[in-house]
Amino acid sequence: MTTVTGGPARYVDVHAHFSVPSTERERRRGWQAMLAKGIYFPEPHEWSVERTLAYMDASGTATQLLSTIPDGLAALRASNDYGASLVAEHPTRFGLLAALPTDDPAAAVAEAGRAWEELGADGFAVTTNYHGVHLGDESLSPLWTRLNELGATVFVHPDARRPAVLDHPAPLYEVAFDTARTIFDMVFRRTFERFPDITFVIAHCGGAFPALTGRLRLLGDEPWVPQGVSARDVDAQTSTLYLDTAATAFAQSLLPAVATVGADHLVYGSDWGAPCTDEASAEANRRSLADCGALSAREADGVRDRALSLFPRLAQRVSAFAE
Repeated sequence: MTTVTGGPARYVDVHAHFSVPSTERERRRGWQAMLAKGIYFPEPHEWSVERTLAYMDASGTATQLLSTIPDGLAALRASNDYGASLVAEHPTRFGLLAALPTDDPAAAVAEAGRAWEELGADGFAVTTNYHGVHLGDESLSPLWTRLNELGATVFVHPDARRPAVLDHPAPLYEVAFDTARTIFDMVFRRTFERFPDITFVIAHCGGAFPALTGRLRLLGDEPWVPQGVSARDVDAQTSTLYLDTAATAFAQSLLPAVATVGADHLVYGSDWGAPCTDEASAEANRRSLADCGALSAREADGVRDRALSLFPRLAQRVSAFAE
């Protein structure tokens, strides 16, 4: 394992993945599916509790909020069940962001209720584009209404299963544009304005959307733009969002993020558990948060554990076990 230097701060990681236990054959099948999409990982990926806790201890990470969004309702529900069991076994080290099947609004509402009431989920995880349905789709209004009633925190992750673009693996940069498309569509449809009691956390420093927000402010209400939004509307909606630092804790990503949402709306993310993340890349990203110069020392300190304030159930567990 890469040597990691933990400091006195304890990180709360809002962007960490997990997967249910699987057979070698199942992992190989998943690996082959990624190879077919131009994602050339050298071997099948396997997530383990032991390796995860070891990295958390080495990096000074107090808690990971676990998320994964399987392809299909049965697998998604089984994954939520397994995630809840991990939290039950390690109540202060893990939290659960329960996955929701946003291609089926009725099923998503039902799973949100089950995860919240029966599994004790800390929040929810959704994909920008799940089976062709983007998060701004009007059909999802019942889901947003329910999550708004709960005052839920919702983690938004791009669709990393997309095919390669220009022969480049989608997780490399296409996911950033997928995120921007979805966030801007939600701005135009006023999703963030209509459901103000949902706290949205956007992966990877918001992908490409912070860097393009100035363009939207300039052109969003031009006569040729259907159902346009003014610069004031853009600011009012995007300023409510939180952005995580997974694989993006570098000046090129952090500076647009700070300009768009403010340093006080950045939360720590490692992207641990993703096939493209290992100890070395996670540690390089973690170190860069403080070293890249985009944030002051005080601002970087604030990023480390701010996410705890967004998840009251997790905060209560941590507090209870500390007493």
